[in-house]
Amino acid sequence: MHAVVTPPSTWVEMSALPGAKHGTIFGLAVNPTNTTQLIAGDSLGSIYSSNDAGTSWSTVYAGRSSVLVIAFDPLNPNVVLAGTQGGGAVISRDAGAHWRASTGMEGRSVRALAFAQSLMIAATDGGVYLSADGSAWTASTLKDVSVDAVAVEAVNPPVRIVAGGDSASGRVPMWTSADAGATWNTANPAISGTIITRLATGPLPAGGTVRPLVVGTNTGLFISSDNGTTFKALSGAQLLPSIDYTQVQFTTSHFDRFYAASDGGGGGAGGLWATADSGQHFSSLLPPVSSITALAVSPAEQPVLYVATFRASDHTAMMWAFHDTGGTPQGPFGTPTPAATAARTNPPATTFGDMLRSLASSQVPYIALGVIALAVILLAAVSQFRSRRR
Repeated sequence: MHAVVTPPSTWVEMSALPGAKHGTIFGLAVNPTNTTQLIAGDSLGSIYSSNDAGTSWSTVYAGRSSVLVIAFDPLNPNVVLAGTQGGGAVISRDAGAHWRASTGMEGRSVRALAFAQSLMIAATDGGVYLSADGSAWTASTLKDVSVDAVAVEAVNPPVRIVAGGDSASGRVPMWTSADAGATWNTANPAISGTIITRLATGPLPAGGTVRPLVVGTNTGLFISSDNGTTFKALSGAQLLPSIDYTQVQFTTSHFDRFYAASDGGGGGAGGLWATADSGQHFSSLLPPVSSITALAVSPAEQPVLYVATFRASDHTAMMWAFHDTGGTPQGPFGTPTPAATAARTNPPATTFGDMLRSLASSQVPYIALGVIALAVILLAAVSQFRSRRR
């Protein structure tokens, strides 16, 4: 069967996953040496593989825990890792054909994965875990804290790691390690938000020694060019919208070119944006559905973007391909998402995810019937839509 044809700068829907029942797609990865091989994982615990860019899919693993993240090892693409909600990690050593459970993270929620030359790093609800090969994991000295995101700033020894978490204190939790996770320092980044939802590092600039670091929080997007010492806001004012950024990915060979996406809290405020100048300017790629739950960028000068979306109106999870050739995006289009937002002087509005967390822990004996109806409808489809935050 032929792979999905992706005309220049045009959104093309990929085939549906097999089976009558599947959940929201949080995990999506593309083989770094094969643009047409994809691995996807959903909130019902299944993992799927495609060798033709999403034209056809096969179920390769049926688990019981929601899949939160999937990542190929960039140095050995035969190794693929998947992090789950409360079920640790599973690993494939044959490019996704067969899977088995890793050891050492049983019972943990694995929310993000990162790779150095000889080290794998996992962000979990119980701190940062480390592994030499992905099969066996051990806790680092950063433990007993909720970690949602992780990235590697220096892949060669001494390995530099940055990790981010969530907090109710009003402070954005961030930690750094300059010795491959042996010791950690608490950072106090000058950025807004209470949850670091995504960390991403790009390629080294020509002649440079510091990788760009992009941080997504539940209220905005920020970039650093000095290993997280200082940050520049990329959202707010006349920049990107001040929303939650749950996906950030750089292209393979450009330190100043990356994509940022938001699930919009399950509502209509999400979107997908591209920059080719380190965030000085962004353009909206006008995805067909604004709520982006997963993003994978192929290794090419003009990459194919593989995107998973969730449509709250009918509880539908879908996947799309977009060949970014720099042209004006072509349909199908959904509700337009803003390219910028006015300056915000008030605290950001409560997101859908914030509402769910509040409802889950609330002791209020009753809530207005209209709010209950809305919550029930949305919860029925995405009961774990924001589970990675908890």
